[in-house]
Amino acid sequence: MIELDEIDRDLLRKLSRDGGLSAKTLGDRVGLSQPAAWRRVRRLEEAGVIAGRSVVLDRSKLGFDVVVFLGVKLAGKGRVSLGDFERAVCAIPEVQLVQHVLGVYDYRLKVVARDLSDFERILRRRIMTLPGVGEVESNVLLSEDVKTDALV
Repeated sequence: MIELDEIDRDLLRKLSRDGGLSAKTLGDRVGLSQPAAWRRVRRLEEAGVIAGRSVVLDRSKLGFDVVVFLGVKLAGKGRVSLGDFERAVCAIPEVQLVQHVLGVYDYRLKVVARDLSDFERILRRRIMTLPGVGEVESNVLLSEDVKTDALV
């Protein structure tokens, strides 16, 4: 684990809200020069604290108005490789998140769809045909109040 001071935390907060900030803008916002801000960000990247930067797309503007969380229980765990299931489910473009979890279900998936008919198609033709799928529970997202990846 890397030692973080308040400036590091402030840099991370700002970057987690806008990963595209330049070193100059970032430095201005946290009270550092551009080179000092760049060195700190570089140190955080090299330590693996910053694992990457990405663009956040607005799914509804791209026509994906439905989000469904699925609980998936595998049938006969000894007969199917977890790796086979994971490789197959990760190949479905509408599946945005795959989590192997403890509890009633073996996996939790986040699936986006254009509408409920599209989700039904994805569920019937793609998810239910995956290796080892036994039981699936669907929970449709109604609203999303807090959306952040910020940890500091």
